[in-house]
Amino acid sequence: MQDSRIGLGVVGYGYWGPNLVRNFVSNPSARLVGVADLDPAKLAASARLYPAVATTNRYEDLLKDPSIDAIAIATPVRTHYELALAALKAGKHVLVEKPLAPSADLVRRLIDEADRRGLTLMVDHTFLYTPAVQKIRELVLKDELGEIYYYDSTRSSLGLFQSDVNVIWDLAVHDVSIIQHILNEDPVAVSATGSCHVAGTPENMAHITLFFDSKCVAHVSVNWLSPIKVRQTFVGGSKKMIVYDDLESTEKIKVYDKGITLNESSEKAHQFRIGYRAGDMWAPNISTKEALQNEVEHFIDCVRTGKPPVSDGFSGLRVIEVLEAASRSIAEQGKPVMLQRRSRIRESVRATA
Repeated sequence: MQDSRIGLGVVGYGYWGPNLVRNFVSNPSARLVGVADLDPAKLAASARLYPAVATTNRYEDLLKDPSIDAIAIATPVRTHYELALAALKAGKHVLVEKPLAPSADLVRRLIDEADRRGLTLMVDHTFLYTPAVQKIRELVLKDELGEIYYYDSTRSSLGLFQSDVNVIWDLAVHDVSIIQHILNEDPVAVSATGSCHVAGTPENMAHITLFFDSKCVAHVSVNWLSPIKVRQTFVGGSKKMIVYDDLESTEKIKVYDKGITLNESSEKAHQFRIGYRAGDMWAPNISTKEALQNEVEHFIDCVRTGKPPVSDGFSGLRVIEVLEAASRSIAEQGKPVMLQRRSRIRESVRATA
């Protein structure tokens, strides 16, 4: 490092790249050195906004620059693996836009490469760094909700249609990463159905069910053909329930002291009386800090200290495992697909080292 700041390069200045660039430029611990993209118009747009940041249409220029300590990759999914592997082999820490790679096998190779070189590998699961999701995780860990019964989410909008991934890999990846982050257990099986309404493109709507060893079940509905944008999630527990609406400007989370109580009949043990509990609703104070700002700060801190990121390679691997299982289930008309246990996943990665 030429100074105390972390030198960074960004490859891809399309949809998400400008957001990464903006946050790196504004972070006092970072020094954005260069931006790479194949499109001259995009490079020109970056140069107009950040004239002090070098631009290039050659990714190799970033890899060869000794002043760059870390690379952020915001390119199409099909390119993630090759670009990330090249950066790791060049001795750079890596932040990759979701999903980490097109397959679990490729993710394992990236984890192995980063581990052997002592480098930070982090996937851009941005929602894990939103104050709202962090608050939900806090409430779950504090047992405020009690035993978790369900996670129901609807994530829909009109577009953006993509050619290299279906709607699961584009939208459901967010909920899969959130579920993995806030719950104290991993899903054991996945069932999914999907439909394609545009010839020559992947599935544009899908319904996913995640099964757990506990009573918890998760449903995720994703859709590229919705007339309105919806980002709403319900988390139900034995004590309280949460409604999370990411499109709300202020009260993104509402906690309801509502639920049911079961009273066994003294006359017949097999009969239960269901009572309904209706208490107060409260909206916890949620920071307005941008999630990507939190994420960039976390990435830089992990590069400095060597500590594993919240969304590290293993976190990214588990998400890809679920996405692959969901895709296989769609191909088999919703047949449940079993998932590998977390401990076995870690062992299988170590075995390839």
